[in-house]
Amino acid sequence: MSTRIARAAVWVMLPAEVALLVCLVAGVRVPGPIVVGAEALVVTVFALEFVLLWRLYAAGRRVGVGRRESARGALRTLVPVVARRLVAHEIQALHSLGLWVLRRRHQVPDGALTVSYTGPQTAMMYGLLFVAAIETVLLAVVIPWPLVHAILLVVDVYGVVLVLALHASCVVRPHVVGHDGSLRVRYGALFDLLVPAAAIAAVRVERRYPDGGLVRLGADGVLDLAVGSQTTVTVELTEPVEFVRPLGTRGSARTLRFHADDPRGTVAALTRAR
Repeated sequence: MSTRIARAAVWVMLPAEVALLVCLVAGVRVPGPIVVGAEALVVTVFALEFVLLWRLYAAGRRVGVGRRESARGALRTLVPVVARRLVAHEIQALHSLGLWVLRRRHQVPDGALTVSYTGPQTAMMYGLLFVAAIETVLLAVVIPWPLVHAILLVVDVYGVVLVLALHASCVVRPHVVGHDGSLRVRYGALFDLLVPAAAIAAVRVERRYPDGGLVRLGADGVLDLAVGSQTTVTVELTEPVEFVRPLGTRGSARTLRFHADDPRGTVAALTRAR
């Protein structure tokens, strides 16, 4: 079985298994042969995935690659990059939640200036938390089936934790202005771009409201990292810098625009360091 077929089988099998589980929990009468056949298909797919994973691992070992590197290479080949990055983002967000509770920052060197950027989204995040909490309580009252209620309770509580973890990741992973004039622009665990001091030509305060989502690259090479649909600092670069989007695709930018809660202080710090 090729890697492409293995990936397609996983993407098809997982939603089908979730749909079957929801039907069973909701009390929908599913014929026995369908249940048996679906579970047999799941077991078969997982067995084939394991065989292919082992073959990739063994191939790496045969050419002299270490065990850990072979295992990582097999996973990178078999598991799509989007799935890997989504899992990694989730783990990093939960780790950030722990750092937030401990009042610690993630990778901020001594002497560096931290630049917060959560101002435009804080109210929205806490609003989402409030709505999610209300939804959890309402579902607990409305749903009469204990098993369905238990499953939805776990899902809702985990959703609340993830929203809180996303906000925490933005708090503990601020932008960083290095003492050498370098700039690290981040958005939680989703985006991380390090701009060396030598690559910064000019920096200025400039409030803009770009269209699009979190990360937007224009045809003119302008990269917008918007928070609350706005940017406040513009950085002109001497040469293009490479960046990685949240889902793994790469790009190159000649101008960087991002949001800082204190744009004047950020520009002043970058100017002094340079």
